[in-house]
Amino acid sequence: MTVEFTLSIIKPDAVRKGYLGNIIARFEEKGLKAVAMKMLHMTEEQGKEFYIEHKDRPFYGELVSFMTSGPCVVQILQGEDAIAKNREIMGATNPDEAAEGTIRYDFARPVEDLSENATHGSDSTDSAAREITFFFDGEKIMSRGDCCFCSS
Repeated sequence: MTVEFTLSIIKPDAVRKGYLGNIIARFEEKGLKAVAMKMLHMTEEQGKEFYIEHKDRPFYGELVSFMTSGPCVVQILQGEDAIAKNREIMGATNPDEAAEGTIRYDFARPVEDLSENATHGSDSTDSAAREITFFFDGEKIMSRGDCCFCSS
């Protein structure tokens, strides 16, 4: 196993519903450590740039609109196989298809809009690197163990 870093976003729906602490606790309980975290309200420009890979998909506009609708929390999670573990903890993109006990099952049902599924997580090492840099470029990252992104 390898220590990895992944980006996690607690989306506006989960923040609005008061699930922030519960979701952060889930990651920590499952062995992922937050090494950087901030709350922000994404601008339309940031939303469009962050989700640019979906630009030609029919849900792009709705996704950007939703992600800019209120504050979210972006964080870098560190842990053994963090990318896969984060995705497992989150559950399936569609909360109605997510396994019991996952974040999306517990905090994003019933589904009204698939964008409103409580969390986002990087899906590969390449996307993790791009997404982490997007939100934390040049910022000091706090060390909680061996951490290649950390400044001393």
